[in-house]
Amino acid sequence: MSETSNKQRTVLVTGASGMLGQDLCPLFEDAGWNVIETTRQNLDITNETQVLKVIDEHKPDVVVHCAAYTNVDGAEDDFHTAELVNSKGTEYIAKCCALKNITLVYISTDYVFDGTKNTPYEPSDITNPINKYGLTKLQGEQAVQKYCSKYYIVRTSWLYGHHGKNFVETMLSLAVSHNELKVVDDQIGCPTWTVDLADGILSILDNSNEYGIYHICGSECTSWFEFAKEIFRLAKLNVNLVPCTTNEFPRPAKRPKYSVMDNAGILRNWKKALKEYIELRVE
Repeated sequence: MSETSNKQRTVLVTGASGMLGQDLCPLFEDAGWNVIETTRQNLDITNETQVLKVIDEHKPDVVVHCAAYTNVDGAEDDFHTAELVNSKGTEYIAKCCALKNITLVYISTDYVFDGTKNTPYEPSDITNPINKYGLTKLQGEQAVQKYCSKYYIVRTSWLYGHHGKNFVETMLSLAVSHNELKVVDDQIGCPTWTVDLADGILSILDNSNEYGIYHICGSECTSWFEFAKEIFRLAKLNVNLVPCTTNEFPRPAKRPKYSVMDNAGILRNWKKALKEYIELRVE
């Protein structure tokens, strides 16, 4: 840990009641930080006046901006709300952090890429979102870069955790009532446990003086089908899994075919993380 950690630092977390926030806040506390948890109830990020008031009141050293509109398919029909939260809300947070000289950590997504590469995406690669959710998250990135000098943009992918709806929990729930499941096998990405992501965020805050864009996702890659297969293997569930194509399972929002990101070794192999997740789940 860096020398500055001798003085207790304060972090304000937006979206503290979300899937990531509920794992992030305790880890910050365990690491000795003073944690200010904010939710929609006490911080409306789409209200610029309230953003300024709340951040000024707590005077954090760091803001970790987890709050977001995360309904990928819903953003296609309700672009206005997605843009208001992910773009405008992030702009208000970024402006305030810049004004108060606060370090900002912005949680972004692999969906800023179009998935046409066949090698892992680097932080410097050109963005080109193919759905409206990805577009609003990219607009958030652009706002952070425009207004802040002290920032970490953290792109993550295929996120799952014990405190929210996600692919792992969906698969385990469906296994109760289905003997056979069809799962897409032609989308490739990097599953990421919220606890590992939280550890990665703490790591860059403690060890990196280089601001900019980071890819913090599970190491190695897989398809949704192979991901599901590993979930059921670890959970010791006998489910007949059938691979299918994206075209066989149409969704309102297009998904990148290949959204593998180069995480520079920040996080461990996704299979090791999933094993621990499943073990903790059944304790």
